[in-house]
Amino acid sequence: MRGGLGRLEDDVLDILRVGAYQLLELDRVPPYAAVSDAVEAARRSAGEGAGRLTNAVLRRLGRSSASEPERGSDPLAYLSGWGSHPAWLIERWLARWPAEEVERLVEHNNRRPSVYLRVLGNQESALECLQAAAIDARAVHAAPGLGEHSIQVDSSQIAEALRLVDAIVQDPAASAVVDYMALDAGVRIVDFCAAPGGKATLLSALGHEVSAFDSSWSRLALLTESRERLGLERLHLAVADAAAPPVASVEAALLDVPCTGTGTLARHPEAKWRLDLDGLEELASLQRRLLDGVAAIVRPGGWLVYATCSLEPEENEEQVARFLDRHGEFRLDPPPEDSLPAEHLRRDDGALSLMPQRHGVDGAYAARLLRVSG
Repeated sequence: MRGGLGRLEDDVLDILRVGAYQLLELDRVPPYAAVSDAVEAARRSAGEGAGRLTNAVLRRLGRSSASEPERGSDPLAYLSGWGSHPAWLIERWLARWPAEEVERLVEHNNRRPSVYLRVLGNQESALECLQAAAIDARAVHAAPGLGEHSIQVDSSQIAEALRLVDAIVQDPAASAVVDYMALDAGVRIVDFCAAPGGKATLLSALGHEVSAFDSSWSRLALLTESRERLGLERLHLAVADAAAPPVASVEAALLDVPCTGTGTLARHPEAKWRLDLDGLEELASLQRRLLDGVAAIVRPGGWLVYATCSLEPEENEEQVARFLDRHGEFRLDPPPEDSLPAEHLRRDDGALSLMPQRHGVDGAYAARLLRVSG
């Protein structure tokens, strides 16, 4: 398609979509019939040129789908073609995990994601309240220790559900990052890169005084609705750059950095096509600068919790290892044993590690770093 799909008339694009669906998904429609009907419809809608274009595109699609590689013979071609993922990303994952596990990850990314509420009160009472109001609400059946305070709801009923119960929209993986922080009640926290604000809101609802910083006021303003709805008077908002924090000293900092988001591709399916290795390297460099900026203001005895929604080691364990090499004043400080099940923590360093193909929720990584000296 020279010039991309944007050059097509809407009717022709719809005809191509229907023809493609018939070719790829409907066994009862012979390929020749799907192509012929689509060509005739395009000709009637937009003329002979549109008919010829439709014929060429669908015949090419039919040939490529007929020669699709087998699952076992060429996992890279199969998972990038059948799974509609960039080949470079599949290649990286195959180097780390068995093909069967990568296939589960691709399948997760290609399903419509579930919507979850993190309930701030009793989960069972909230569930009964929502079901009594005819809201399609269900208990979460994720991996053990995940979703114990969460409820799955239909996306069309979110607004009504939030009107009835005190909750925020948040995947169990994001909630697990807050649980992993395991800070004593009353500890003051600065949440850098806070927008859209789910973790800052939850921390405030759990009793912490939270300053939520972000470099974008338009994104930070998303927190105001939750703050007002839940009456969170100890949640404060300010525009700030984590690389040059506007405070001199903090007791605890959450740094949920910009990342590739490869653990949340089910929620952002278009994002995988915007990613490349250069972008990964640029993000890793940005994360390094943000880590160094925030580390400078954490007081001795305080914590820096680094978090991503990425599955890539350059943004997770490798980033933290390089940070510790630069900053001997910090060490890894896993949370107390009752904070999260051990199966959700990395065995070698105690960092939080959740993966969609293993845990059925978004991907998440977090490392709890304690400053032990000045």
